[in-house]
Amino acid sequence: MTSPSVAQPIATQTPGRESGGAAVMEKAPERVRKPSPRYKVLLHNDPVNTMEYVVGTLRQVVPSLSEQDAIAVMLEAHNTGVGLVIVCDLEPAEFYCETLKAKGLSSSLEPET
Repeated sequence: MTSPSVAQPIATQTPGRESGGAAVMEKAPERVRKPSPRYKVLLHNDPVNTMEYVVGTLRQVVPSLSEQDAIAVMLEAHNTGVGLVIVCDLEPAEFYCETLKAKGLSSSLEPET
């Protein structure tokens, strides 16, 4: 008498696996991100407004400036004709520059080199 035929499981190999059973992963090439260009916000000497107004306006427009930093920027502009307010990405730099102008201060942007 013969035994009934029983289906035997067949060993198959999953694609992407070595015979040891470890998955083979292909590493994607790393992308190098180029940093976005940065811009200087410049404050120009102001013979019209008081030093206190300039310092207060700088602190109001650029909250990251401390009182000492704002005074230093104002004095740099007063003594040399132009003071560096902040270096940042284009969008916030444009915002700072335009807001300073709207408050009566002369300001410009320059690419950081």
